[in-house]
Amino acid sequence: MKLDRFINRPVLSTVISIIILILGILGLVSLPITQYPDIAPPTVQVSTTYTGANAQTILNSVIAPLEEQINGVENMLYMKSTATNTGSATIQVYFKQGTDPDLAAINVQNQVSAAQGLLPTEVINVGVITSKRQTSTLMAFSLYSTNDEFDITFLENYAKINLIPQIQRVNGVGEAQVLGADYSMRIWLRPDVMAEYNVTPSDISEILDEQNLEAAPGQFGESSDQTFQYTLTYRGRLETEEEFGDIVVRTGSDGDILRLRDIADIELGRSTYGYSNRVNGYPGVTTMIFQTAGSNATTTIQSIEKLLDDIHSELPEGVEIAILLNTNDFLSASIREVIKTLLEAFVLVFLVVYIFLQDFRSTLIPAIAIPVALIGTFFVLYLIGFSLNLLTLCAMILAIAIVVDDAIVVVEGVHAKLDQGYQSARLASIDAMSELSGPILSITLVMMSVFIPVSFIGGTSGTFYRQFGLTMAVAIGISALNALTLSPALCALFLKPHTEEGDKKHGFIDRFHIAFNTAYDHMSEKYKSGVQFITRHHWITFGAVIASVLILMLLMRSTPTALVPDEDTGTIFATLDMPPATSQERTAEVMNRLDSLIASNPAIESRTEITGYSFLAGQGSSYGTFICRLKNWSDRGKGEDATSIIGKLYVQAATQIKDARILFFAPPMIPGYSVTNGLEINLEDRTGGDLDKFYEVAQQFLAALSQRPEIAMAQTSFNPSFPQYMVEIDVARCMQAGISPSDILTTLQGYYGGIYASNFNRFGKLYRVMIQAPPNSRLNPESLNHVKILNGDNEMAPITQFINLRKVYGPDNITRFNLFTSITVNGTLSAGTSSGTGIQAVEEVAAQTLPDGYSYEFSGMTREEQSTGSNTTLIVFALCLIFVYLLLSAQYESYILPLTVILSIPFGLMGSFIFAKIMGHDNNIYMQIALIMLMGLLAKNAILITEFALDRRRTGMGLAWSAVLGTSARLRPILMTSLALVIGLLPLMFAHGVGANGNSTLGAASVGGGC
Repeated sequence: MKLDRFINRPVLSTVISIIILILGILGLVSLPITQYPDIAPPTVQVSTTYTGANAQTILNSVIAPLEEQINGVENMLYMKSTATNTGSATIQVYFKQGTDPDLAAINVQNQVSAAQGLLPTEVINVGVITSKRQTSTLMAFSLYSTNDEFDITFLENYAKINLIPQIQRVNGVGEAQVLGADYSMRIWLRPDVMAEYNVTPSDISEILDEQNLEAAPGQFGESSDQTFQYTLTYRGRLETEEEFGDIVVRTGSDGDILRLRDIADIELGRSTYGYSNRVNGYPGVTTMIFQTAGSNATTTIQSIEKLLDDIHSELPEGVEIAILLNTNDFLSASIREVIKTLLEAFVLVFLVVYIFLQDFRSTLIPAIAIPVALIGTFFVLYLIGFSLNLLTLCAMILAIAIVVDDAIVVVEGVHAKLDQGYQSARLASIDAMSELSGPILSITLVMMSVFIPVSFIGGTSGTFYRQFGLTMAVAIGISALNALTLSPALCALFLKPHTEEGDKKHGFIDRFHIAFNTAYDHMSEKYKSGVQFITRHHWITFGAVIASVLILMLLMRSTPTALVPDEDTGTIFATLDMPPATSQERTAEVMNRLDSLIASNPAIESRTEITGYSFLAGQGSSYGTFICRLKNWSDRGKGEDATSIIGKLYVQAATQIKDARILFFAPPMIPGYSVTNGLEINLEDRTGGDLDKFYEVAQQFLAALSQRPEIAMAQTSFNPSFPQYMVEIDVARCMQAGISPSDILTTLQGYYGGIYASNFNRFGKLYRVMIQAPPNSRLNPESLNHVKILNGDNEMAPITQFINLRKVYGPDNITRFNLFTSITVNGTLSAGTSSGTGIQAVEEVAAQTLPDGYSYEFSGMTREEQSTGSNTTLIVFALCLIFVYLLLSAQYESYILPLTVILSIPFGLMGSFIFAKIMGHDNNIYMQIALIMLMGLLAKNAILITEFALDRRRTGMGLAWSAVLGTSARLRPILMTSLALVIGLLPLMFAHGVGANGNSTLGAASVGGGC
């Protein structure tokens, strides 16, 4: 290939590189910044409320018909649903990766619409909401009152009315959700007074329908020849407590008027009192903010922080904002660590290259080529829709050692010509490139063939491989372009003909170079002798290859597997379970004790407690959740990492709080799959049998699983022992009294469960009107003695005449997984145990303990890893090897010769696994991308040795001597490239601080393979 044009026109060559740099910088500033690529499966949530219903009722009447319609919707992966005693029903539908979330939501909504006719009227009135679920949490902040002047009701709605609309308008925000209840006009019915006036809850609902409504009376003078036209208006829906109190319930013949305030207490309250929120010990409310796909997380968070700073001055006195969770903290700190390592690697590579080339001008050429290739890659990443994340940045670090080699090959080639006596660097560059252009292109194709095939693997792992592989391939492609244009042009400009130095006095650097060259020459002779010895004893070579393959396979089997390593993200969670049927007030007392314990830890910066809700169990009066933000990593001392803090708090809670089950855990590294970082197992009852029997099976499974050394703890929040009362209606007596059984149930719902009766407008929003008896009128079964119902004779009769209560036991929530009743089990792995080993333990225990008719399925990140399996590494390697082999076969026109390249790869990969064992790392995605890089680098080195040996073989030299001279000729550049890789990545291997686990895994695997 003739490349004289680029050497003779250095301005053209430099302009090409400058354009690449400019485009790369433009791409860099335009790339969205995220922690990981968007890998969580698209999720659509279907939710509704059946006020007053228990979990079993909701399961039968709401979830079952909805699931039957939704099941099998296009691209669906699996479906999980939950029914609770608080009246809520939730179905989460997970879709295959790559599915359009908007189209998925539309498809689910169509199926929900088809099931509307099968749902209870109360559910239809409330509405069934279908929404695509945002999975990337950006921030969580809390609004709280430090002087206790404002209660939680005010704070919840202040946030919804004044803060959320502004946050939703910030570019990049997909959803902003307040973990609290809306305003509601609470009409607290007094059962004893209602009975005196012969009024029932159904009467109140009808009256609200008649008197609290919007109307369109029309106009005077419309379509007439009058001069004026007047619009008729009606006051519309009521707004204030006073207006609702003035509603006329009944009028008497004597002119008496019975108003709503005479039989009920009316207040502006909450739509539900099922949970409460405290922040740093004060009443408060928490808001979660989610990111839209493809947006820049850093910029979005900065905009939100600026908005919150502006809003702070407008807050009522005593109201404060606390940032509870900020992904920018971990993301920015991680990216800073990676960039620091990138710069360190660049400097170390520069020094290694300088030591070998021993000429600053020569070293400058690869140093210029590296940033051009790396920065130019950002532009291509922007074009193909990638983000700037930890994976792409790690790929940049690994790419340094590869892209520098292209420039080194060119510089060495030109130096070889100058050693031959060329007096013109330009002519030396032209002749050198005429020989090198072909090998550079063929090596580039081979290198890219390693990285491109893995980009076609599907699933979460495939997304990781795609981001890494294409980033590496682009960097290598631009590096090859540099090697064909910029590097030879710089060689022609920078390098000088070699001349004898005579008796010139040598300085320290010169003496160092002489000593280095002497040592290298001595080592080179020893190496050449070693190669000659091996060529005479072929069995050593074959034995070494066989041994390396066997050891590699053994190491691959014995190294624990995981998807991504756990990191200290600066946030920890805690969940609390009280004994069944514990009241919310009692739960709040224990939550306050736990809050004091957490607050005493010096590493905790802020915390928020949510009573009545658990991340693991859902809603319920006996549950609670904490979200704790840790201090900045730099402000924490030794033993104050997230894992240590979790362990310390767990021990303290277990010893100081005996009447609750408390679990501390870290958030998942990859959001959108599950809440915890542990194992998530769904036991399934496929017999449709009794819940109590299913619970016994689950307990046997948990007991066996807890005995496994791989599992530190396994638990479920499911408990069928919650005390309940079964309402038994005496239908015969009802019919004798002229009462319908449905009237009995409606009356109970009106007083005890609550009825969504109407709507009202206030603060520019629409809220619900709820009717219910006050809490002190529904404390216990004896309160039924005050409840009466209108019989056929238009008289009030005690409701207790028609019903009996029988004490039973049941669950407070019921879950289903893929249409089967399920029990969710959360497992925490023992220290040093990988998730792959934990999954294997679960599979073995399930095979031993689960009887016929009972099965299990994984969900969340555990399902993704289990479906990916340990064979992924083998598949990736096989793909890479096949493509390299086929490309080399085409190049050499031989199916035998490429084996010399392929058989060199197991040695390097074996070193990676050995170093991973020594450093205690798992075979996770970071290690696997390092292995892919090494396959390319090892193949590249072997190709150049083979090329040199082939050239000598074609001149008629003997086979053994061709191999000896080929290896010795390429020893120096191979050592240069390998040492540049090893030394350049040592900071990564010994990384500490933010993101240390992933960086160390990547560095150890790369250094081990490079050695």
